[in-house]
Amino acid sequence: MPLTEREAYIALNMMDRVGPVRVRAMAEVLGSVAAIFDASDADLRAVDGVGPVLARSILEQRARLDPAEEEAKAHRRGVQLLTPVDQEYPESLRDIHDPPLALYVQGHLRPTDKQSVAVVGTRHPTHYGIECAQKLSFGIAKAGLCVLSGLALGVDTAAHEGALRAHGRTIAVIGGGFDHMYPVENIKLAERISESGAVVSEFPFARKPDRTTFPMRNRIVSGMSRGVLVIEAGVESGAMITAVQATEQGRSVFAVPGRIDSYASHGPNMLIKDGAYVVTQLRDVLEHFEMLFPPASEGGHERQGTGHPGLNAAEQKVVALLAAGEMGVDRLIRESGVAPAAMASLLIGMELKKVIKMLPGRSVALLH
Repeated sequence: MPLTEREAYIALNMMDRVGPVRVRAMAEVLGSVAAIFDASDADLRAVDGVGPVLARSILEQRARLDPAEEEAKAHRRGVQLLTPVDQEYPESLRDIHDPPLALYVQGHLRPTDKQSVAVVGTRHPTHYGIECAQKLSFGIAKAGLCVLSGLALGVDTAAHEGALRAHGRTIAVIGGGFDHMYPVENIKLAERISESGAVVSEFPFARKPDRTTFPMRNRIVSGMSRGVLVIEAGVESGAMITAVQATEQGRSVFAVPGRIDSYASHGPNMLIKDGAYVVTQLRDVLEHFEMLFPPASEGGHERQGTGHPGLNAAEQKVVALLAAGEMGVDRLIRESGVAPAAMASLLIGMELKKVIKMLPGRSVALLH
């Protein structure tokens, strides 16, 4: 029985030596992805880049691969399989040069995940790197953006943890099949991520991670994001590969500067020299994406006399306190009754809405 386009994508994703670019070339010549499974040896060899060795390999593999069995296994494992013909397949990945033939998803992807920032870096960060990753990811998630990373030890782990601590959304893209979760130290973290976000892989269950799978994984991390933030990374590290891929995909690249004598900071410092956006505070990231946040004048209900429609009760209380003039954050917390942790994210949101501005010395003032 002929395969459907969807089944063909799943089966091709399970093949060795066959990737998205080559599949696209074959589909253009043969008429469809499913047609690859009906093509003769001569038909396959007629495609540019498919010689006799690869054509023979495709014929041998397609005879034994069973996409229905792979999908049944995914269903038993609580994993969703997505292909480019599925509506849930991320739109952001459709636009890259080599979109994955299939995605294995534990958890759920959402349309709003296109508003994501990838946070990546070394597996061996300093205390400074861990703190930056956790705090910046906390703020990014608190502002309503999704934090993307690769589930690796070090900066990736800190980024996921920061987003989870903010009760925000985070997605982990892994470099192997779900039968070979790596690193094993982060299996529990992956389970926590999938409860409120998603763990994603393009690799079949049987694929073990190796030195080739991680660069492939990195293009998905950058491709699913609007921008990549690099926090501590060696010049030839995977995080730097992700930054290069982000540039090729038309995404923004951000970098946290570090000590010039720290190996872990050589990568970000080089990115900054090459034109990456410098990040020294959360606002440096969020202001770049301020178009994603509705201005205060849109929607919502207005409290009489404030002149600031669209603010919630806590934000209106802050506006009322600042009406008499600028005020320190600590005093604002005391007089408003808003918890310190909540006040931090509240002020970030109000600044993005262009209602207030932060001043030196931890003071806040209304924007008039």
